[in-house]
Amino acid sequence: MNQAADDHPIPSPVVAHPAGMATSQPPITTQPSPLQIHYQVAMPAPATHLFSLTLQVQGLLPPRLDLKLPVWTPGSYLVREYARHLQGFSAATATGVPLSWRKLSKNHWQVETTGVAAIAVHYDIYANELSVRTNHLDTTHGYFNGAALFLYLPGWEKQPITVAIAPPEGWHVTTPLPKLAASPPTFRASDYDTLVDSPFEIGTHACYDFEVLGKPHQLAIWGQGNQQPEQLIQDIRQLIHTEAQLFGGLPYDRYLFLLHLSSQGNGGLEHKTSCSLNYPRFGFRNREKYQRFLQLVAHEFFHLWNVKRIRPLALETFDYDQENYTSSLWFSEGTTSYYDLLIPLRAGLMNGSTFLAGLSKEITRFLNTPGRRVQPLQESSFDAWIKLYRPDANSLNSQVSYYLKGELVSLLLDLRIRVRSAHQRSLDDVMRQMWQRFGIPEVGFTPEQLQQVMESVVGESLSDFWHCYVQGTEELPFQTYLEPFGLQLLAHTTEEIPYLGLTVKAEQGRDLVKGVESDSPAQHAGLDSGDELLAINGIRVHAEQLSERLKDFQPGDQIQLTVFHQDQLRTCPAVLASPQPSQYHIIAIAHPSPTQEQNCLDWLGTSLANLR
Repeated sequence: MNQAADDHPIPSPVVAHPAGMATSQPPITTQPSPLQIHYQVAMPAPATHLFSLTLQVQGLLPPRLDLKLPVWTPGSYLVREYARHLQGFSAATATGVPLSWRKLSKNHWQVETTGVAAIAVHYDIYANELSVRTNHLDTTHGYFNGAALFLYLPGWEKQPITVAIAPPEGWHVTTPLPKLAASPPTFRASDYDTLVDSPFEIGTHACYDFEVLGKPHQLAIWGQGNQQPEQLIQDIRQLIHTEAQLFGGLPYDRYLFLLHLSSQGNGGLEHKTSCSLNYPRFGFRNREKYQRFLQLVAHEFFHLWNVKRIRPLALETFDYDQENYTSSLWFSEGTTSYYDLLIPLRAGLMNGSTFLAGLSKEITRFLNTPGRRVQPLQESSFDAWIKLYRPDANSLNSQVSYYLKGELVSLLLDLRIRVRSAHQRSLDDVMRQMWQRFGIPEVGFTPEQLQQVMESVVGESLSDFWHCYVQGTEELPFQTYLEPFGLQLLAHTTEEIPYLGLTVKAEQGRDLVKGVESDSPAQHAGLDSGDELLAINGIRVHAEQLSERLKDFQPGDQIQLTVFHQDQLRTCPAVLASPQPSQYHIIAIAHPSPTQEQNCLDWLGTSLANLR
């Protein structure tokens, strides 16, 4: 873990105003005093991508006021260094007299406030990254996440905060925060965590109000695309009903779906009473793409229980200054990924065949990831901060996604519970127990407590399961777990292409090696990521031709691969191996038993005959 800046003195602070410089750093206040904290957010020139912020603090101020900007945002486990976008920091009294301040670390500012009852801090945030976890401001709209925009006062995180927005003419403001005043639009957060958890959309976006289970909901859409809002709302209603039924109601008074339509974005970020979604603008007419959107909605909405309220102990209290390590992200994200397939099925928005097709694609991704044999699931969770969001040439060989493997481990657990209990219980019962024990009181769970809940539902020890599939790298026994449901997993090779283990992509007129699988013919031949592929057996080959060219050879044949390796011409002999499965499909067996038929019906709500 990185040591916090407050744990040691800074020998050479950055000086911003010369008068009254402090020579030592005081301890951060731990007992909150009554303070009034108010933010003004303006965007006077949206084309510059700069949000202009004024933080006003008044009350019983300490001699020195510490201010920090988070380095990450909950729900996205990467240190993103939001402070790199902060510029133009200044501090003054309420009457405009400049105050001395200094920068103590990358995200830590300290203002001299002796004898002052109120201060105003000004700074700008550059916002030109359109994602659900960052900020974006241009001539069409302004969007921001609290962690990437608002400084916080260490020791005063529990104080209420008000935020006033000064939008350009004709723009309106949408946020899950309660509104205090209409002009200027002013909102209140009960504390800093709530402010971070409440995204803002400012612009001319369309808003659609609807009601589910007696509670108001809103869908806000920025951007143009081929979406049909009425259909979206109808299907979102079904997802809400289905998830609420699982947990026994909705844990909020109002909920906001914030949808950004972009050229090729795809992602979401969960919040307690809202979610931000980013999806390709023309991804709604094609049925398969639309089903992926429904999965995205189901995933982020499921998070309002699993992770926003049922969360690992390490995330019970957020430390915005550094990584928050937990080995349970596989449950927070992976189990949620399993349910984002299951929920649309239960809601009647996809059929059993579509569900199994989606599950087959996930298994295909997993079994084509060599890193599954190297990185245990709990390690993948723990190392999310340094690995998942920072892929490199060796990631395929050394890592496995806790989303992906966590989803498939959750599948196995669900099937195991169903068989052991004769369908009297399922993974749903695990979720409900976790909700009752940890979600409603909002206390964090430990990995041991998660395993204990699982074991109490399945009715037997899961020590061996945990050792093999959560803590270890044993192959997941899909066939064993699918067989009681009358299903089997078949490996399929679309074309008899000898195995080389090389991924090549065309970039700016060059055919570059992007990945070399471990223990593959390409790796044994000495090829490396970044090499430029030129020829096979002396004849030029392009990335899009590679598979077709390999069909001219047989397993065991030796071919000569010519590449530029760091601009040096090199020819590497490679001995081709037998074709590898490229796809896996879950299919119904030909002659199921009555028990298998019933198991499938209880799990998927359809007969095996409908899956053939």
